[in-house]
Amino acid sequence: MKIWSDSFKDGAAIPGDFAFAVRDAQTKVRLSSNKNPHLAWSEVPSGTESLVLLCIDGDAPTDGSNVNKEGTTLPASMPRADFYHWCLIDIPPTRSSIAAGEFSRAVTPKGKAPTLDAPLRHGINDYTGWFAGDKDMAGDYYGYDGPCPPWNDERTHHYVFRLYALDIPRLQLEGRFTCQDVLQAMHGHILDEAQVIGNYSLFE
Repeated sequence: MKIWSDSFKDGAAIPGDFAFAVRDAQTKVRLSSNKNPHLAWSEVPSGTESLVLLCIDGDAPTDGSNVNKEGTTLPASMPRADFYHWCLIDIPPTRSSIAAGEFSRAVTPKGKAPTLDAPLRHGINDYTGWFAGDKDMAGDYYGYDGPCPPWNDERTHHYVFRLYALDIPRLQLEGRFTCQDVLQAMHGHILDEAQVIGNYSLFE
């Protein structure tokens, strides 16, 4: 199975249009277009009943106490963990692409609604937890919300768009679910997977 994007090259920088935020000379960062990138795939294995798409930043700091704090930097060597930006499930195997901006075209304070045309379903991403204590932004963030690494982080963040081919037509998940829930529900049903990686940084 193969996956690629016309929005960025594998291993190269993701353009700011597909990010949650971009660098700003006066305010450090400002909100961006937050469009989901174009993605396309081929060579889906025989027997595939559905596809799942995840976007994972594996470079998120595990300690947020100095994130975006003036006068400090986050060293590249500090411990890191996964931050999930997108999970789209129950994609029909007949589908072979996602258009740029098809599922996200702006930053939506308090998060986008989960409504999609069946059978597609979105889970919540990790901005849900990140903004939980912010009265202006708190909510359930369904679907895609793009890169917004700390502006004081020395490490360039890498965003993995990973596609899974499954042997079942529908994941056994109901209601509100996370990307971690998706990973658990897929266990034992993965026929193949492929990924494309883009990078992004707000550090200067």
